[in-house]
Amino acid sequence: MLRHAFSQDDEANLVEQLRADSDALVELVAASDIAIQGHVMYSPLAIEREGEILQAAALAPVSVLPAFQGKGLGGELIRAGNARCKELGCVGVVVLGHASYYPRFGFSSKIAESLQAPFSGPHFMALEFEPGALAGGGTVRYAKAFGI
Repeated sequence: MLRHAFSQDDEANLVEQLRADSDALVELVAASDIAIQGHVMYSPLAIEREGEILQAAALAPVSVLPAFQGKGLGGELIRAGNARCKELGCVGVVVLGHASYYPRFGFSSKIAESLQAPFSGPHFMALEFEPGALAGGGTVRYAKAFGI
């Protein structure tokens, strides 16, 4: 399904490696009787700051088969995944993605600015589950499968 949604292997390989490393924090699918239509995965993300480690999540990847895109399926998966991460005690979620898509779910590049990560700019965004939870900044540590 991932290979069809992205027309490449990178995202499918990432999902397979996250699973192999037991780093699939939240994984959800949307399906009909005949096919998986969409998929979202979150992996653990540590935020290290001043001797403490905050537990957060990295959202990647989100995929919806082309025939089902534009119908809100990806958004439903993201909202459900974010809610599950919050239930699991994460302080927030980070994502590297489309700057015009993810803000509708509460993600903000402004919130992510305080985080030290291999990414920056408008495509690196964060969502806090409590206002100010990420304001203190910190260094993000992605799961091993990301290779960063």
